[in-house]
Amino acid sequence: MGYIREIRQKVGHDEILCVGAGVWVYQNGQLLLQRRRDNGCWGMHGGCVELGEEVEAAARRELREETGLVAGRLELFGVFSGEDMRYTYPNGDKVSIVGVHYLCREFTGALSPQAEELSALRWFPLDALPADITPPDRRSLDALIQFLQHEPQ
Repeated sequence: MGYIREIRQKVGHDEILCVGAGVWVYQNGQLLLQRRRDNGCWGMHGGCVELGEEVEAAARRELREETGLVAGRLELFGVFSGEDMRYTYPNGDKVSIVGVHYLCREFTGALSPQAEELSALRWFPLDALPADITPPDRRSLDALIQFLQHEPQ
């Protein structure tokens, strides 16, 4: 049983602090997004860090579990926290997330969406991203777009 499940058994839906490890996958001018089953929105790949787990290892694990991709080099993109990282999941669970986000441009493997957590994986050009981005990912995505648009070609 994972750490978050254990905590949820004790506190129910009360707000908890969660360290999230997230990965933006970018290649050939396109961003790979996942459509979440819980809220129907698009977002990054990631999840909560387990007790004793290194954040980068959690990011790699989540990417592999959710997409089938094995990350090569991960670039630390940013750490996101604050009011816009507080979220209530559709099941009522409340979290305040400290998100450690990475950019992945190098990977191997074939796309294989994790059926229980997501309904689709899709590549999007930066100028045609969907509007329905899961709320905790919005600020990070906006920062990523700014970063990538100003990156030397």
